Amino acid sequence: MSVGISTSCFYPRTTEDSLRAVGELGAPCTEIFINAPTELRPAFMDALEDIRKAYGLRVTSFHTYASFTESYYYFSAYERRFTDSLEDFKRYFYGMGLLGAKFLVLHGAKIPGSIPDEQVFERFGVLADLAETNGVTLCQENVVHYRSESPEYMKAMRAYLGERFHMVLDIKQAWRTGVDPYLFAEEFAREIVHIHISDYTDAHDCVVPFAAGTRFDFPKFFSFMQKKGYRGDYMLELYADSFRRPDEIRFAREQLEKCL
Repeated sequence: MSVGISTSCFYPRTTEDSLRAVGELGAPCTEIFINAPTELRPAFMDALEDIRKAYGLRVTSFHTYASFTESYYYFSAYERRFTDSLEDFKRYFYGMGLLGAKFLVLHGAKIPGSIPDEQVFERFGVLADLAETNGVTLCQENVVHYRSESPEYMKAMRAYLGERFHMVLDIKQAWRTGVDPYLFAEEFAREIVHIHISDYTDAHDCVVPFAAGTRFDFPKFFSFMQKKGYRGDYMLELYADSFRRPDEIRFAREQLEKCL
């Protein structure tokens, strides 16, 4: 259980440069955002593994590059596109196995979408089974403007998938939806396996923690999750405009580690 830094913090720098930046900030663990199809090639993954080893990083998770098109490929009314896309989905597994990543994060189906929820759950189950066969856990993230922004949708998904349902809790996405993150944390404590953290101010819903005007009580949140039995990593997932200097991320991670 550690506080890590996602490579997303440095987008649009290349994925390899972002991974080096994470290592240079002294993070013990990271989440790797894949940003292009060519980055799933074995040779590219081998290069990422060299960087990982050079900095002693532990890779917690991968995030798919197709977040904005998952509805089109996996959760549309055209079934053949879904079955064809399974081959592309499999390409994540080599790199995840090589770098030791356990969790693969999906945004899932957008609102409104072209198929009913139950069909989305069925398709997600196919992907989850394929991932499990390859030693990977597929996770549904709560994301604004996606069906997963709704706790009720997530409850229905859990009911359909049973033990195959795993969740990534993202604090900023909950704020953007207008849902208290504690609502997700309370309801899905058993299923949350990975957590994206960030802070907020009155003016911005995603900023680096411990900056001026930030408001989220991390000691309280960490204590709450510990009492609920959570023992996974907390990943700082920010955007390039969420901070001014990389040292702010270093400072925030060190302070969060003390809170943890």
